[in-house]
Amino acid sequence: MQNKRWYALYTRSRWEKKIHVALLEKGIESYLPLQKILKQWSDRKKWVEEPLLRSYVFVRIYKKDYMESLKTDGVVTFVKTAGEMSPVQDEEIKILKIISGSGEQVEVTTEDFKEGDPVEVISGRMKGLYGTLVQSRGKHQVMVRIEAIDQNLMINIPVIHLKKTKRT
Repeated sequence: MQNKRWYALYTRSRWEKKIHVALLEKGIESYLPLQKILKQWSDRKKWVEEPLLRSYVFVRIYKKDYMESLKTDGVVTFVKTAGEMSPVQDEEIKILKIISGSGEQVEVTTEDFKEGDPVEVISGRMKGLYGTLVQSRGKHQVMVRIEAIDQNLMINIPVIHLKKTKRT
């Protein structure tokens, strides 16, 4: 018999916590990496736990038992590669547990940035600027060269505000 493996479930938007609880109630081993974030409302600030990876919950199951997970309200599908369920390595789950348990603020992006990439600032105060990624700085910052006024401007911009572009 096969061993249990980790798989990623893709969920409806903002259903991660409900799905995680429902899976546990069904007796299915589930993992939802969370991080504490300080939210600002107009009248107050509050620490809240939010999913580290939006729209994903991980389950540890036998492949033959996938239907029970899939039938959980709010689950869209399993993450697949070439039509087959894509297993998540135990080491990757271990890394997620270390990161989510660290208390550090984590920015998640699917962009694969490299030095020299042309980038666009897509949010924040610098939105609309284009430049070239110069150098990674620290955990959450990058340096971007903006060539707008015949001089190079060096500014720190969080990675989450950047997107690769073809424009230079």
